[in-house]
Amino acid sequence: MITTLPLAYPFTGRWQIRNSPANRVPSHGTPAFSSAHAIDFVPVDSLRRSAPFTLASVFRPEPPDLFFGFRLPVLAPVTGRVVAVHDGDPDHHAFRGLPSVGYALTQRRRAADGWAGLAGNHVVIEVEQGAVVALCHLRRGSVTVTAGQAVTVGSPIGQCGNSGNSTEPHVHLQAMTHADAARARALPIRFPDGLPRNGQVLTV
Repeated sequence: MITTLPLAYPFTGRWQIRNSPANRVPSHGTPAFSSAHAIDFVPVDSLRRSAPFTLASVFRPEPPDLFFGFRLPVLAPVTGRVVAVHDGDPDHHAFRGLPSVGYALTQRRRAADGWAGLAGNHVVIEVEQGAVVALCHLRRGSVTVTAGQAVTVGSPIGQCGNSGNSTEPHVHLQAMTHADAARARALPIRFPDGLPRNGQVLTV
């Protein structure tokens, strides 16, 4: 029985860590939907920015195309079999500055739609019986795998997007004991260099 799931990073390039279980558990402030050990990866430039920040960023939502990570490839972090795919949710505008406050106030409504509504476009890969990994917030129309397909570490599965419960383009990753997040148990994860902390920038 797996107690901690070893993973490869699901990307190449420069990405910053957000909401890491190395800093706190539950990492996203709630154990709901098996997310206690989830982690977020945000693509950034050499100045650690996910996108240029202007006066407009303070006052209004921004299109996802402005962000460096939008459309970047997302890769399988494990070898296994795809057991669930969802692709069709829109990529909404990003929310930074004051708009992020208003967006946060609508989170209860999104949570009422269940895990699928929060995850947006996603791929779930089964490593073995009782262990799956989900990659969420993918760009609409970018998923390249189907349920039942075998994948290996590094296989392209889609692109970084801003679907579901996402304030800016990024990849949300979580491991759990079942593809149904509502009845699964969260699994701790680790990467080849351990578990990175919030704010750390990785170049892979």
